[in-house]
Amino acid sequence: MTAPPTLPKFRQQLILAVLMLCSLLIWLDNTVLSAALETLADPVRGLGANPGELQWATGSYTLAFATLMFTAGALGDRFGHRTVSSGGLVIFAGSSLWAAYASDAGQLIAARAAMGVGSALVTPAMLAILMWTFTGPARAAAIGIFSTSAGVGMAVGPVLAGFLLDHFWWGSVFLINVPVAALTLAGLAALVPNFRSPTWRPLDPAGMLLSIGGLVALAYGLIRAGQVAVWSRTDVWAPIVAGLLLLAVFVLVELRVKVPGFDPRLLAQRTFGGGNAALGLLLFAVAAITFYNAFYLQGALGFSPMKAGLANIPTAVGALAGAPLASRLVRRLSVRVVTVPALTVAALTMGGYVFLGLQTPLAWIEILLLVQGLSIGMVIGPVTAVLIGNLPLEQAGAGSAVTNTVRQTGSVIGIAVGGTILSITYRRAIEPSLAGAPGPVQDQARVSAEQARHAAAAVHQPALARAADDAFIHAMHVGAGWIAISALLGAAVLLITLPAAGKQNGPIAEPDHEEAGNAEAAPVLPSVAGADQ
Repeated sequence: MTAPPTLPKFRQQLILAVLMLCSLLIWLDNTVLSAALETLADPVRGLGANPGELQWATGSYTLAFATLMFTAGALGDRFGHRTVSSGGLVIFAGSSLWAAYASDAGQLIAARAAMGVGSALVTPAMLAILMWTFTGPARAAAIGIFSTSAGVGMAVGPVLAGFLLDHFWWGSVFLINVPVAALTLAGLAALVPNFRSPTWRPLDPAGMLLSIGGLVALAYGLIRAGQVAVWSRTDVWAPIVAGLLLLAVFVLVELRVKVPGFDPRLLAQRTFGGGNAALGLLLFAVAAITFYNAFYLQGALGFSPMKAGLANIPTAVGALAGAPLASRLVRRLSVRVVTVPALTVAALTMGGYVFLGLQTPLAWIEILLLVQGLSIGMVIGPVTAVLIGNLPLEQAGAGSAVTNTVRQTGSVIGIAVGGTILSITYRRAIEPSLAGAPGPVQDQARVSAEQARHAAAAVHQPALARAADDAFIHAMHVGAGWIAISALLGAAVLLITLPAAGKQNGPIAEPDHEEAGNAEAAPVLPSVAGADQ
């Protein structure tokens, strides 16, 4: 299909509902895992996963998502966006079943990586289908409605996960994906034409393999450093060096390709390159602080999964409010005037974790999370819009691929580095409290605060559990300081690289259907973690 059909309005609305359900599925999965981390670390209720394994369970999904996004967009142009997104949903549902019944952390990590593959196939197709279905003012309205699914997923995900974890086993948070995916598949088959671009983009297998290899090696070295607490070991520095070399070769290869899936030349542009660097640093910080927050609420404070999910709602509410607020402010001021202070505030809220402790009132935590979500929501949407909006129309698809890859890469590295800082600092802080404890208890306590609490309960040493809580809080404080510095660096980059004036260089033309087929992902979605996330 090379020309867009004229669809009845009612069918357009049904297609929008299907796409929102698809987006909701992805966002639910992004948020439910954070609520399940503490349970997965539990040797009785979960898998007894150590911090490194939990970093991989989170990062493997994001890594696969980041490195396959630009390839998935090209597949949609070639085989049709409905076909590719349907295949992605089948993979996502099947790997969700695998994750739900994983018998150990290794299986869970592999299943999460497969889920990332499915998400990478689904995500670029959603905006492409949306852009082919709607035209004119209806397109802008549809994008606005579609973007609300992200906020709904962010708000509902932790609460739904908390309910499931309180009443069922940990695998239920993944099993819930299956019926939603099945319903979405039925909607795609019944309602959505198989839109495809008349211009095929070549696949980029060399770039895909180099980017995957580089990020896997880099993440492995960073996470391994947290497991052994020594940076001089060959199994730490060698993967890091190899990963950086592979990523450098990836950039060189993409520079030589006539139609690259990931175009590094775009990053040489001051605004585009600087804005993406700032977003990468922000997502780095968001991923790391979200990782800490999961263990702080459920582990150190002892919240139930349901209570922790409810406690995280202010983050989603803040993000939902921040995106439209920033949009209105940008029309009156400039993007730089709005986003630089907002990113600075976001950094300060992350640094505010150094003041959280075992006795901190819940009200203060809620205020911190609300301001954090609000400030992050005020940054991501406006910055992404100005990055894509200032590109020539023919580069919009490539620019979206670069932006999404950078954001997801920031999340992968944030989880790896943030978790490693947490592990190393915790191990050093707990060591003085292990004197006199049996050898097996010492070994278990060094793994994580979760393992230390269970070891303390087994040998009836409540003092060891208190020491583990104190060591975790200290480690969280140290990590939060570095995370805040990273986010502040992002604010500085925005200050330097964004134009001072709020006016666009020219009117942004509405993408036509052919260019819409090249769109990689929706830049309008407000994102908090993760979610990468």
